[in-house]
Amino acid sequence: MDTLMAFTQKKSKVREEEQEKTRSLKILLVATEAAPYVTVGGASAVINHLSKSLQSLGHSVAIFIPKFGFIDEEKYGIEMVYEGLQVPTDDENIPFLTCNVKCAKCEAGMPIYFLENQEYYEKRANVYSYSDDPTRWTLLSRGVLEFVSKGIFVPDVIHCNDWHTGIVPNYLKTAYVKDPILSNIATVYTIHNLAFQGMFDHKHVTEMDYDDGKSPVASFFSPRLNKQNFMKRGIIYADAVNTVSKTYSKEILTPEFGEGLDKLLLELKGKIFGIVNGIDYEEFDPAKDNFIEKNFSIDTLEDRAENKVAVQKEYDLPVKPEVPVFGFVGRLDNMKGVDLMVQTLRHVLNDYEIQFVQVGGGDGGLAEMLRQLKNEYPGNVGIHPYPNFTLPRLLFAGCDCILYPSRFEPCGIVQIEAMRFGAIPIVRRVGGLADTVKDFDSGTGAGTGFVFNKFNEFSLYGQIVRAIEIYKNKPLWLKLQKNAMRSDFSWEYSAKEYVKLYERALTFKTKSNIRERLYAHTQRM
Repeated sequence: MDTLMAFTQKKSKVREEEQEKTRSLKILLVATEAAPYVTVGGASAVINHLSKSLQSLGHSVAIFIPKFGFIDEEKYGIEMVYEGLQVPTDDENIPFLTCNVKCAKCEAGMPIYFLENQEYYEKRANVYSYSDDPTRWTLLSRGVLEFVSKGIFVPDVIHCNDWHTGIVPNYLKTAYVKDPILSNIATVYTIHNLAFQGMFDHKHVTEMDYDDGKSPVASFFSPRLNKQNFMKRGIIYADAVNTVSKTYSKEILTPEFGEGLDKLLLELKGKIFGIVNGIDYEEFDPAKDNFIEKNFSIDTLEDRAENKVAVQKEYDLPVKPEVPVFGFVGRLDNMKGVDLMVQTLRHVLNDYEIQFVQVGGGDGGLAEMLRQLKNEYPGNVGIHPYPNFTLPRLLFAGCDCILYPSRFEPCGIVQIEAMRFGAIPIVRRVGGLADTVKDFDSGTGAGTGFVFNKFNEFSLYGQIVRAIEIYKNKPLWLKLQKNAMRSDFSWEYSAKEYVKLYERALTFKTKSNIRERLYAHTQRM
């Protein structure tokens, strides 16, 4: 009888655990940008696609971002939901900043909340690069908590993104630790790029300016705020932390990739996870894309050739179907290995007939390197060192290979987008590139691209030559293209991983609360 009762209780417990795992969560994503309302970097697309995928899984999701002046209220049907929100500043001269919270609903009916403030958001022409950015993001971080405390949307989990919102968990565990509503909310903190930790040089910070991460958050108008490490505070105070790829979550535990926080991350590695970013396979579909010359699918890859011709014409290069075209899509940044790419391409162009094209703006010195390469090889190189939102699709659809030789790479989605369009990635085995591109084995026919280990010209040169030689074998190249196009990095999988992370955060939060109550009880004894 006792055995039967024990079995019944165990079965009931398992059932309860299963129900707990599949319960609907209320999730609030906080960020500085979210497509289509505000788009500067790749994080905006992450917020957009992840939120929709979470909602499709049956969860209640909302987004909270600043209301910048360029956001068209009429176009998006934005309306007032809370007027006169008083946000504490911890400054005795200006104790509060007054904001409004407005709301739009996306096509899926998800609420998008906007924190409105004339001085810090409405009157700014740009999203970033102001001297008072720490004040602007502190206002966002505390503003979202003040709004949640009003009870309009009370989430189970607040999902914070990058250094800008790193002090949300900090505030929750300190200023709002006794708040009856906010004290029960768990936090997840996503590191999109550890290299950006705030408005200071974290690699050369002086002892006088060093932030231990545990001292109180400075007041909104204190010079000290500009030297506090929001990234560090998010890592310390969040219930769970993740990077945007599994490999990067391990790499940042080392001095090479840890950006000065490797010891802290190693100490807290029990709450650090990696979840790879995805792409929207409906949006990135070569069979429907309006930005390419000729639509095609995995079954009609012969039609892809028209896009290669279109790329060659776009860049005023000779139309030669037999010549492999290599491309680079993305911002000109030191982390992307653009300097290594240019140096290596000089060697390749001296020995092989290839073409190279590029699109994306950024660092002026790297843009000049590309101009010099163009001048040296005018019939083989085409560049567009400026931002462009339509040309990348044509390069994905027309280039034979896409180069991505990064020094480090938290995730990267260009390689995933390229594979979707049949362009073969040549990448370094770091971060998200290691998680998403599998080195091609010409013997077995398995793999989706070309991968190298060491950040040097010899390693990259070797993989480019491999690509050139395999490109000559048309049946083998077709096999490689189809492998790449079949890769599945959809947001549905990533969203399910995030749900698991939210559940972990809630568990960690509960255990932390129990420990704190026990400690408080022993102190009173």
